[in-house]
Amino acid sequence: MEWFILAFVSALFSAVSAVTEKKALFTLNALEFSYLTSVTSLLFTVPFFFMIPELPGFSAGMMILLFKTMLGAGAFFCVMSAIKNLEISEALPLLALSPAFVAVTGVIFINDTLVPAEWAALALMVAGTYILELKNGNGGVWAPVKALFSFSKYKYILTALLLFTVSSLLDRLLLKDYKLPPYTFMAFQQFFYAIIFFVVVLSSGSNPVNPFAKIDKSILKILLAIGIFTVIYRYTQIEATKLAPVALVLSVKRLSVLMAVFGGGKIFKEKEVPQRVLAAMIILAGAIILIVNGAAQ
Repeated sequence: MEWFILAFVSALFSAVSAVTEKKALFTLNALEFSYLTSVTSLLFTVPFFFMIPELPGFSAGMMILLFKTMLGAGAFFCVMSAIKNLEISEALPLLALSPAFVAVTGVIFINDTLVPAEWAALALMVAGTYILELKNGNGGVWAPVKALFSFSKYKYILTALLLFTVSSLLDRLLLKDYKLPPYTFMAFQQFFYAIIFFVVVLSSGSNPVNPFAKIDKSILKILLAIGIFTVIYRYTQIEATKLAPVALVLSVKRLSVLMAVFGGGKIFKEKEVPQRVLAAMIILAGAIILIVNGAAQ
């Protein structure tokens, strides 16, 4: 049961982090926030560098970690952009669709086949997404379908889903095949995050020092809290993945979506929270079926 506790702790702190991020994004733009968060999280990751028995060189594993972190940074920025521009109870359930993206991509590009239970899981996820977009007086039963295919509204979510799909596969490769130690994984991943966002801010024409000038006492507290939450949920997920199949860990970790949808919806007084919680539950049910069934094959 140790893996379950670790995965549940990861889900809990991931949810708390998402709600706290929404609060910070009322003041900062997505790029500034991503950059500042990468720096504060790096500060709390410093102890991991002292736990590394031997500093790695420019190995294949480290190169893959760098590439994976670039994808993760892009996904993080997209999620922050989505959370800033959408209500948290609307944006987060859609992020739980990543297993569906993996399954459908496999069918289209590598001739994967799905068993009836997996098709049923996809149907559940579609139904949950439909309920998420169903609103009173919004143009009838076809309006949710039109909304879902509105790329301008969900461009950040869709991009994040694609990036997370590849990034998750690389996580498994690094931990299982390359056997990258968790301390090394955590320390250098966060170091790469900070460097990547520093370069992005610099290349955007901004002075990397300017975002720090916007930090007042309240924002500093939020950033420090997010830094702690981020280190905790990422490390506990890595440790849980060492002890149990990735599918089981991810199934528990997905509960963070439900926690954040309910908690964030209530805290920020968002609309249609009960409907969105129901939609999130249905989407998560489909996601868990897909993940567990895929692991059993």
